[in-house]
Amino acid sequence: MNLIIRIALLTSLLVASQSSFAAASFYRCKDAQGKVRYASSMPVECQGRDTEVLNEKGNVIDTIESPQTKAISDAREAEDAQRLKARNDQMQRDHVLMETYLAVADIERLRDQRLDLLEAQLKIAEQHIGTLQDRLKQLTEQSARFKPYNDAPSAPPLPDHIAEALVITVKSIAVDRETMQIKKDEQTELTANFARDIKRFKELKSLQ
Repeated sequence: MNLIIRIALLTSLLVASQSSFAAASFYRCKDAQGKVRYASSMPVECQGRDTEVLNEKGNVIDTIESPQTKAISDAREAEDAQRLKARNDQMQRDHVLMETYLAVADIERLRDQRLDLLEAQLKIAEQHIGTLQDRLKQLTEQSARFKPYNDAPSAPPLPDHIAEALVITVKSIAVDRETMQIKKDEQTELTANFARDIKRFKELKSLQ
C-alpha cells in the first residue's frame, strides 16, 4: 500500500511539473526602442534584456534578468552581505568588550601595558642602531686606508673581511630602522584601536 501511495505522489509531482512547464506560454520584454515585444517563444529582440515569462492567463510567473540587471542584483547582494558581516563583526566585538572588561580603567591598563612593551622594543632597537653606527664609523675609518676609499697609488685593496663587515653593518642598520618604523606604526594603530574600544565600551555601558 505504501508503495502505491509513493507512486501516486511521484506521478502527481511529475504532472504538476509538466503543467508548470507548459504554463510558461509567453515571453514579454521591451526592445531597445522601448517597444513591447510579446511572443510564445523568446523573441530575438528580448535576447540579453529583462524578459517576463507569462502563463496562459497573462500572469508573470518568472523573470529572466539581463546581464546588466543581474550585475546590479549581484552587487546589491554583495553589499547586503558586507553590511551583514559588518554588523555581525560589531556584535562579536561588543560581546568581547563586555565579557573582557569591567570598567574603562581595565581597557586603559591593558593599553598602557602594550604601549610600554612597544616603547621598550623601540628603545632596544634604537640602542642597537647606536651600537651599529659606532661600528660603522670604525669600519669607515679602517676603510680609509684602502682602495677604493684611498686614492694613493700605494694604498692596498680593501680586505674582504672589512668589506663584508661594512655590508652587514649597513644592512643591519636598515633592518633596525625598518623595525622601528613598524613598531611606531603599531603604536599608532594600537592607540587608535583602544580609543575606539573605550568609546564603544562607554556607549554600551551608557557612560559619559
